[in-house]
Amino acid sequence: MSAETVSVTGWGRTAPTTARLIRPRTYEEAAAAVRGCGARGGIARGLGRAYGDAAQNAGGAVLDMTGLDRVHVIDAAGGIVLCDAGVSLHRLMRVLLPLGWFVPVTPGTRHVTVGGAIGADIHGKNHHVCGGFSRHVLSFELLTADGEVRTVSRGTPLFDATTGGMGLTGVILTATVQLQPVETALMSVDTERARDLDDLMARLSASDHQYRYSVAWIDLLARGAATGRAVLTRGDHAPLEALGTRARREPLAFRTSRLPAVPAHLPEGLLTRTTVGLFNELWYRKAPRARTGQLQSISAFFHPLDGVPHWNRVYGRGGLVQYQFVVGYGQEETLRRIVRRVSQRRCPSFLAVLKRFGDADPGWLSFPVPGWTLALDIPAGLPGLGALLDELDEEVATAGGRVYLAKDSRLRPELLAAMYPRLDDFRALRAELDPRAVFVSDLSRRLSL
Repeated sequence: MSAETVSVTGWGRTAPTTARLIRPRTYEEAAAAVRGCGARGGIARGLGRAYGDAAQNAGGAVLDMTGLDRVHVIDAAGGIVLCDAGVSLHRLMRVLLPLGWFVPVTPGTRHVTVGGAIGADIHGKNHHVCGGFSRHVLSFELLTADGEVRTVSRGTPLFDATTGGMGLTGVILTATVQLQPVETALMSVDTERARDLDDLMARLSASDHQYRYSVAWIDLLARGAATGRAVLTRGDHAPLEALGTRARREPLAFRTSRLPAVPAHLPEGLLTRTTVGLFNELWYRKAPRARTGQLQSISAFFHPLDGVPHWNRVYGRGGLVQYQFVVGYGQEETLRRIVRRVSQRRCPSFLAVLKRFGDADPGWLSFPVPGWTLALDIPAGLPGLGALLDELDEEVATAGGRVYLAKDSRLRPELLAAMYPRLDDFRALRAELDPRAVFVSDLSRRLSL
């Protein structure tokens, strides 16, 4: 087990703090690391793709769990995998796709660990059909503050506190996950343009139930009659008969592409209203007005940005804020107001996506609830950004919505209870399970979790 003092940030590269980074290689070393966290406590960390401060711990310990990355058992008949929490979704895809299985839920990057997927209760383009990641977790092993390793099954309070609990109930060691059967490693994709936000919401509401996966890219710099114009992309895993002769020779081959990495030091000011506006115009215009049945690789459909290593550096030294919220069905006017406000402020956002959520997940701090979720990336140094996002938080809370804790780095704590009604239950269970506050993070201190 190695340890060093380092500066740690989230994927947004904002608010770095210094911590002792510990790299356990066995379960015993993980338990020893928890016992030796010290007065400032510790928090587990995976591949660092949470945008905010959920896997940081100023002055304390951060446990890098990526060394625990074994795939223990694969039930190829039943589609169940038992693996370490440090295994990435990328590795699971490489191992499982040749067997005809796919991960049940994937976010916009495959470079997240199974433990991180549970701790953040990640969602993907299929939430309206399949729910979040925790819906497909049968059980997990959790190292708690007292040094005990507990087997936690779904339907129990500890399961619901841990899924979406941002690592604050303990360190996940292993997980048993139900998988999704597939015939090929390709996707059958339909693409269409929407002329404005109302047109987009109408298309999603009318036919989203016909697709397993659905997402819309929105041009947040478009104004006037074009406000909220979008490119809607939906699809499902391609059946074997959809493949041509050559592709049928290796229908389950997992192929990825990789472009040169973004340099560590880029000139400031690359992402301006002008440059992002030009990108958005080109992106919208190059999209087909309507196209059906295009075959795409899994990586191209789910994880296009994974092909650009360190793409977050494009935002410069100041980093980026990803702001994601959800408001319920019936609160469409709140969504319209927020999109108009962001458009009128000319926020240079080229990564803005809208999705529909299905039924709420059981996790007490899980983000998804039935409704509309919008996520947008904004350069952190944009003048007046903090005040704007504070105002949007108020709108979201008033509408009964919430922001996503895995991406948050600046929410005011007084809004948290309004957004997450099970917050008191989470705090009570955590106080009982971890009275000495062994598990703590910058996020938990900031929001008094």
